[in-house]
Amino acid sequence: MGKKVWRAVVAGGAAAVFTGVAAVPAGAAEGGASFSRVQVNGGKPIVIGVKEAAVPASFRMATTRTWKWPAVFLYRGNTDDSLWHAIETSDCHEVSPGVCDFNETMYFDPTEWDMRNSEAGAWKVAAQVSFNGGDSDTDAKGLTTYVKRASRLSVNATPEPVSKGRTITVTGKVTRANWETKKYASYGSRLVSLQFKPSGATSYTTVKKVHAGSSGGLRTTVKASKTGAWRWAYYGNTTTGPSTSAADSVVVR
Repeated sequence: MGKKVWRAVVAGGAAAVFTGVAAVPAGAAEGGASFSRVQVNGGKPIVIGVKEAAVPASFRMATTRTWKWPAVFLYRGNTDDSLWHAIETSDCHEVSPGVCDFNETMYFDPTEWDMRNSEAGAWKVAAQVSFNGGDSDTDAKGLTTYVKRASRLSVNATPEPVSKGRTITVTGKVTRANWETKKYASYGSRLVSLQFKPSGATSYTTVKKVHAGSSGGLRTTVKASKTGAWRWAYYGNTTTGPSTSAADSVVVR
């Protein structure tokens, strides 16, 4: 079986990182192991709401030394500014003598751990292994991944049903996870796409783009032409994940 390690909290609220590591200079390698095929979340951004998120990772490690626990993790500047709440790694899947492939899960949980909204954005990826004897090897891998606050959209299209040629009013709201309050809050001034899918169709088409108000509210009107489903779509940014609302169907008579 693999090993799951929870992040420890030390005096003053600072978070302890991996044993014996003070910093990760770019390209650093203390020696003893090499890491390759490092991947976090399939290369996609990590989007976290206000509940626990489990993020897959994987890597290959080569070493001739006896090791205790390898892992990849996220950091900014150095490992004193790292982001992880728990890390679980699999056992070694041996590729050849001294070479192992590992699967990993990073856990992030704003309900149990303090997360700052400022932690959204770009993070670097490092790999580390501890050896018997107390020393370790840490490598900065030159990879960047984005950690984003989840967004949500609501929708309401009225009236239902509606006569052909009459006006349909589509409203909604865009909100974003606030990790510090552990709730979703208004996310104003976003550019959001109104999309429509005719009855029997398989895909949505963007009809128009609308800026949300300062409190995240969305409102626009369209002419009723055919029966179908309406939804809002937001494409996100460097600190916020994308989202689409549920569909609201309107019958046109």
